[in-house]
Amino acid sequence: MLYHLFDYLHEKYDLIGAGLFRYISFRAGMAAVLSLLITIAFGSGLIAYLRHKQVGERIRDLGLEGQQEKAGTPTMGGLIIILGIILPTIFFARLDNVYIILLLVSTLWMGLIGFADDYIKVFKNDKEGLRGRFKIIGQVGLGLIVGLTLYFNDNVVVREFDREGDTEQVLVDDHPQFEDVKSTKTTIPFVKDNEADYSALNPFDDKYTWVIYVLIVIFIIAAVSNGANITDGIDGLAAGTTAIIALTLGVLAYVSGRVDFTNYLNIMYIPNSGELLVFSTALVGATVGFLWFNSYPAQVFMGDTGSLSLGGIIAVLALVIRKELLIPLLCGIFLIENLSVILQVGYFKYTKKKYGEGRRIFLMSPLHHHYQKQGIAEPKIVTRFWIVGILLAILTLATLKIR
Repeated sequence: MLYHLFDYLHEKYDLIGAGLFRYISFRAGMAAVLSLLITIAFGSGLIAYLRHKQVGERIRDLGLEGQQEKAGTPTMGGLIIILGIILPTIFFARLDNVYIILLLVSTLWMGLIGFADDYIKVFKNDKEGLRGRFKIIGQVGLGLIVGLTLYFNDNVVVREFDREGDTEQVLVDDHPQFEDVKSTKTTIPFVKDNEADYSALNPFDDKYTWVIYVLIVIFIIAAVSNGANITDGIDGLAAGTTAIIALTLGVLAYVSGRVDFTNYLNIMYIPNSGELLVFSTALVGATVGFLWFNSYPAQVFMGDTGSLSLGGIIAVLALVIRKELLIPLLCGIFLIENLSVILQVGYFKYTKKKYGEGRRIFLMSPLHHHYQKQGIAEPKIVTRFWIVGILLAILTLATLKIR
């Protein structure tokens, strides 16, 4: 919103300083600061309101140290995060950018699904919350919106350059050495020819490629949002991990939207994707600001309102900049948490059927509970997971050059 206002003032009246809003880096910095201030400023008020309404977490007795002390802690704190994402994005991002619109829709969509789940748990006294099939329907719905938009929208293109041409000439927008094309290409990490097209998975006529692409999008959104939801089990883990992932995706979005960087790194250039840095920094500011209240001992939990929306946002961000194949690496914390549950449940059922008694791989799943059962302090577990997340983020950025 402010971009369009100050762009008009710069063009019409040559207002001093208005030109700053043309720089993505400036607007991204402002979005991060505003997001941080919003979450911290409004967080205390929301927590007080949730306490007044007795919107407290109901804790199941899992035999974990300090677990019962958390009973009654306000939940649905994800509302703080969503507010901290949406307002700075509206203020500082270009609202005519299809990717920004798609991310705002994704944030609200998944936030509403999570809110419905939390609302049923808290106000309807139903510990199961929103039934699983309705969550899946919501995730499929978002997958359809995102997949169809990315496939059919005319503003979603990749720019193909003649890499053999002169670098300086490639940087000139009206130079005939590039072409904007509709494509289902994505990036493959760690290989020299780092692009692949989903159309290669289509054994039928090309007109059905969109079906395969949309199904892949749905799967990715569902997997990552569920992974983030499972990770949100101890104070600060999901928020801190998301901040690391969001900052990394912001860097990838920025370089993917710069002709000079993409030409130097020999990676896919996605016109207008650099604007996503503004959204990413707002996401970083919101999650870091939320940690002000969610770090151990937590004053508020994000609930499914936050965890489902954060997972959905990360998935859509990765899809938009065509780096979704990096998700298993970058979101390795989410992945291992998800896998720990799948392996635990699967192995328990298998051994129960075979031996008549269920056996376990971990002391408890998800994985962070396994370490709690070992007697490791909660803050230490979270810090170590963050360190692993940072290492994965560095390795993800290294894929720009390591092939």
